[in-house]
Amino acid sequence: MTDDAEFDVTTVPIRPAATVMVVEDVATARGDELRVLMLRRTSQAVFGGDMWVYPGGRVDDQDEAIAAGHVVGLDAAEANRRLGVSHGGLAYWVAALRECFEEAGILLARRASDGEAIDVSSPQTVARLERHRADLNGGTRTFADIIAEESVVLDAARIHYIGHWITPVGPPRRFDTRFFLAAAPAGQVAAHDDNEIVHHEWVAPALAVQRWQADQMAMMSPTARMLMCLLPFARAADAVSAAALDLEPHQIRVQREGEIYRILLPGEPGWQDGDPDTEFGWVKLRRGGT
Repeated sequence: MTDDAEFDVTTVPIRPAATVMVVEDVATARGDELRVLMLRRTSQAVFGGDMWVYPGGRVDDQDEAIAAGHVVGLDAAEANRRLGVSHGGLAYWVAALRECFEEAGILLARRASDGEAIDVSSPQTVARLERHRADLNGGTRTFADIIAEESVVLDAARIHYIGHWITPVGPPRRFDTRFFLAAAPAGQVAAHDDNEIVHHEWVAPALAVQRWQADQMAMMSPTARMLMCLLPFARAADAVSAAALDLEPHQIRVQREGEIYRILLPGEPGWQDGDPDTEFGWVKLRRGGT
């Protein structure tokens, strides 16, 4: 076993991952307002313990297999183009959809027979999906098994690619993560699994940012920066419409002022002189196509 003094951080493999920001509107005294689903990981997690995150995880071989024949709304060539990769792009969409079901209990799918959205109005369907999810998280069934039994196809058109972050050199685990955004499907109720995820909350982006800045919600910097990208949007539909524009990505930079560590996008004060080599992130979500 190599000791810490000999460990070469540049040899840490970079694992492909996907995460999805699920948004919905909540009625308030001021009218409908956007909320985003955030999950808190258990303190026992190997990576990101006690951190607030969005549903997500690594892309695996199963996702590649599902992408080959169980996805509607996007084909492999277009997925590759949007991500700027030569192959395997659609697997990121599948991973985001799978993790959304695993970690939050939300299934973005359509009936294979007629393309209609799945009906979750009956208690029997809800109970069946809960059993599927428990089996999936318990490792006794695969996502492919569940898709086949339910006779559904995954709806890639429901989620939109909005960001790309690579974990900086240093951590024992590094991820090449694609961020997506989706509107919460009608009739489905989010729930954490009380295992890897110990709490969930539909939270106003501005409030979550305030909590993060006050050290009340621990987040990794990509999570916080993508949260800030939601601040200009009053309603979920506005954010989804902006995400669907598939804009060119803007690379982030970092500015340090004493204890203050800020992640900046082009056009924000200080970006021009910021450090482009500490954080590796590219963001597509912005209002008005600017």
